[in-house]
Amino acid sequence: MSCISRLVRAFVLLILAVLPASLLAQSYPVKPIRLIMPFPPGGPTDITGRAIAQKLSEQLGQSVVPENRPGAGGNLGLELGAKAPPDGYAITLTAPPLAISPALYSKLNYNAIRDFAPISLVAAIHNIMVVHNSVPANSLKEFIALARRHPGKLNFSSSGAGSTNHLASELLKHKYKLDMVHVPYKGAALALVALMSGQVDMGIMAVPPAIPQVQANKVRALCVLTERREPALPNVPTSKEAGVDDFVMPIWYGILAPAGTPREIVNRLNSELHKALASPDLKERLAAAGIEPLTDTPEHFAEFIKSETARYARIIKDAGIKIE
Repeated sequence: MSCISRLVRAFVLLILAVLPASLLAQSYPVKPIRLIMPFPPGGPTDITGRAIAQKLSEQLGQSVVPENRPGAGGNLGLELGAKAPPDGYAITLTAPPLAISPALYSKLNYNAIRDFAPISLVAAIHNIMVVHNSVPANSLKEFIALARRHPGKLNFSSSGAGSTNHLASELLKHKYKLDMVHVPYKGAALALVALMSGQVDMGIMAVPPAIPQVQANKVRALCVLTERREPALPNVPTSKEAGVDDFVMPIWYGILAPAGTPREIVNRLNSELHKALASPDLKERLAAAGIEPLTDTPEHFAEFIKSETARYARIIKDAGIKIE
């Protein structure tokens, strides 16, 4: 952080410190709020962020402006969010890379735990494990047995090294000491195409794009990596029902403010998010995209981030993954 940035941040903190808490809560917000989204337009992060921003704008009487800031696996946008003034006018929509990156990258320009004030979880998308129709396995246990019989012969796709679908496959490999080959692609769409065409044998991916392919019998679903079954695929078992415990890995989303943001503003935003995510129109809009709305307290979200960071660190260490 530059010297000027430190001075600006210190000045903002000083001004906020002398404002009465009640006045701060009553007056906020008095200008538009930036919602930093660390990924490109068009994906689930973008869909989630824009839907929530629109609803918050209606409730707050001030524009909540989505701002796509992709780069470095989401770390560029997270760094911008961490270094923004802690005044409630720049918040960040985060996803699992917040918890994954500390173990994946040797150097980050922000601290995922210290540099943010968590506000709330807001949504989740679930993952599903699917195989090409040529793979002679109709269940998760049969697939594990097949991989054990043919070490090094099966491969699996992902949307990139360190993605949740990559780490979920690595978790399965480690649990059962499987020898499978990772084939990373530049994005989930290419990973799905590779699976459908038979270039790879198995893939773990977000449920929404997989649903039509499973329903059309273009790929075979073995399990959903969730605690409960997916309503659109009621005959597909959960990972636990399929015989594997601790094999749940959602793509979650949450809202963060910079560390030092006054608690009154954090509480106000948390309350507004709860109200927004309980509204029928936003719930319907998210559901249409296969996104499950969630709400949380700032305290629980903070503990969740810590637990996810520790969990992903174990998976990444066990798999020997590192990105410089």
